[in-house]
Amino acid sequence: MAHDDMSGEAPFHRRIRSFVLREGRMTPAQQRAFDEHWERFGLDYAGTERDLGATFGRTAPRVLEIGFGNGEALAWASEHDLARDYIGVEVHGPGVGRLMNALAAREATNVRLYKHDAVDVLEREIPAGSLSEVRIWFPDPWHKKRHNKRRLIQPAFVELLASRMSPGGLLHLATDWEAYAEHMRETMEASQGWRNRVGPGQTAERPEWRIETHFERRGTRLGHGVWDFLYEWQGPAKSG
Repeated sequence: MAHDDMSGEAPFHRRIRSFVLREGRMTPAQQRAFDEHWERFGLDYAGTERDLGATFGRTAPRVLEIGFGNGEALAWASEHDLARDYIGVEVHGPGVGRLMNALAAREATNVRLYKHDAVDVLEREIPAGSLSEVRIWFPDPWHKKRHNKRRLIQPAFVELLASRMSPGGLLHLATDWEAYAEHMRETMEASQGWRNRVGPGQTAERPEWRIETHFERRGTRLGHGVWDFLYEWQGPAKSG
């Protein structure tokens, strides 16, 4: 997943997008997934608050994954956690198509997908206090210093996430770029209302619900480290 800036009205001084669109060519199977499965798994962005109970046909805790890539981790998590509903957001068509084919193969009922910018989705479609967990794994690190401002994890974005979390909700971040890990740590530790589950400033061991993907294994072979952060939403600080 990657992201970019754009102008426009938003709670951000400079508009942050959750991606830069580098659309790859879809295979015939991935294109068929849009033709055959989008009505079942896809959520068309409308810019209005969505009734998630109606979307899933039940009341259940909801997990949002931003930038699910090829969908490997989201497919596994949703299959092994049927008590919760999963919302995936990804802009790259090949990954969305691949995941829809995997979901269709197992007749999944607890997953819905957006092919749209995650910031727009959060701002306009996700109700306040409706998420029990948000997962942002391996976002674009924008490693060049002049591009650091494009990183998704910024104070204003964390504030937006907080407004969509239920009390005690979990934000799970992961990156394989050490500089971005430090940026995540600094941003989250300075954000009001969040508690580091492991301890102030501490990273977490990879939780069992985040499987090691092919992408991560390749990075490990190249000597990349991986940093996980688990932050619980405690609510805004009380005055007085």
